[in-house]
Order: sequence, then structure tokens, then C-alpha cells
Amino acid sequence: MITVMGATGHTGSGITRRLLEAGAKVRALGRSPGKLKDLREAGAEVLAGDAADPTFLAGAFGGSEAVYTLLPPDPGLPDYRAAQDRLGEAIVKAVQRSGVGHVVALSSVGADQPSGPGVIVGLHAQERRLRSLAGTNVLILRPGSFFDNFHAALGLIKHEGILGDSVGPDVPLPMIAARDVAGVAAAALRARDWSGVVVRELLGPRDLTHAEVARIVGERIGKPDLPYVQLPYDEMAGALTRAGCSESYAALYVEMTRALNERRIRSPEGRRPENSTPTRFEDFAQELARAYQAQ
Repeated sequence: MITVMGATGHTGSGITRRLLEAGAKVRALGRSPGKLKDLREAGAEVLAGDAADPTFLAGAFGGSEAVYTLLPPDPGLPDYRAAQDRLGEAIVKAVQRSGVGHVVALSSVGADQPSGPGVIVGLHAQERRLRSLAGTNVLILRPGSFFDNFHAALGLIKHEGILGDSVGPDVPLPMIAARDVAGVAAAALRARDWSGVVVRELLGPRDLTHAEVARIVGERIGKPDLPYVQLPYDEMAGALTRAGCSESYAALYVEMTRALNERRIRSPEGRRPENSTPTRFEDFAQELARAYQAQ
């Protein structure tokens, strides 16, 4: 049995389906029974519950040879960092109680830094907790920013005619398709061929700037002059709170973009064939274009 947290999310859904296609027994975890329905019909055992409850998680992890764990982002949480800590502590307690031998954990580029990277600092804290597990083999995946995050920008493009964020237009960033992260995680959960704590970066096929993203998306949606607009940090925080994010999350988000602009968040390894992945943004942008046209 392999248990997958966040099984309806960007990475979890892809992991679950890949494992099922490979003939593995999969237990899919999520918050909503309704959202888990499709995975149950695909052959997964499903469990809905509160991932911050270590008793629920320990029961869900029980009997598993490997588990996939993550701290799912919930930008509406009033105290985002405290919520990350509660969930992270619940995961570690559940792993200890259940005796799972192999854990694949989603983290992020930048999680090597103990302070300064905004929303990513919670992932640094979780990596530290996972490293404390005795007798558990942990694979920490540190991907770049997901291509998939740009789905959230389609409304701004549709209604305001811009792509906007507080990241500088010419700051090169590692970006990756969530499906590529899911592929790596699913293969690792099946193979279980590492020991101790291993960190693996996943950087996508190449670094991209937000100006390049705007150009590529603009070409795909028939707006070749789509501009990228860098928003001041306070304006970005205000836009996030108006969109339903908590003030706590908004402050951490702009702290992260400030760190990106100052080049303080970067890959310690540097790009290598081993940490590059195949899906190009130029191809993923076709998916964004279809979603844009459907709005």
C-alpha cells in the first residue's frame, strides 16, 4: 500500500493516477469526500479527514510501505505559518506512530534557508522535522515554482489585460510542471531505492522570467502584446487580501518575492541534467490557453 496526501491537488492527483496505472495499491487522502470520488472510481482506497489530526493521519498511514506528504497551501488561513507548523508536526507524529519506512516529501527550492524566503520558510521547518525521524528513509523533493500556478492569473489577464506580480520582470526562476514532479514522486514511491535523508531538486527544463511567461501566454491566447506588470509589494499584498488571502499569507508571499528579486532564493546545486525535467512551458501554455478560452 502507498498512501498519498493531497490526492486531489496538483501533484497528489498525478501521483495517485500514475501509481494506479502501474498496478499499485493506493490510499488517497483528502479533505473532501466529493473530490475524492473520481479517484475511488479509478481504483484507489480513499479517506477524507483533517490532515492536521495526527490520529487520523497515523491511521491513514498504517500498513503503508511508503507515503507522500506535503503541506498543502491554504492562503486563506489567518495565521499561515502556525497552520503549517501544526500540519507538519501532525505528519511527523503520524509517520512515527505508523512505522512507515519510506516518505517522499514535497518541499521547494529555497527551503535550504532558515529565514527570509517568506512562505517557503515553513517548508524549511518541515524538512528539519523530517530529518529528525529515526529509522525512516526520507526523500525531499525541492521543485521550482509550478507552471500550474499561472492558472490563478487567467482572471487578471481576462479582465485587466495584464499579467502582474511583485516579482521583477527579468528575474530568472526555475519553473516546472506539476505533472513532472508527480512523475518523479510516483517512481520513487514505487522504487523505494534510497536510504536515509536525500534531497532532490527539480528545476524544470530551463529558467524563465515573468516577462517571458507573459510573452508565451500572450501568443497562445491571441494577445501577443500581453504586458507583464511588476506590482509594488504593498499593492501585491493588497491584491492578495482582496482576492481572499489572509494578511498573514499576503505578507509572507511578498517577503518571498522580495527574496526572489534580491536573488536570495536559488538552487544550491545549479542546473544539471539530473534535476531538469521535460515539460516545456511553451507546451504547458496550451493548457493555459484552453482554460483562458473556457472562462
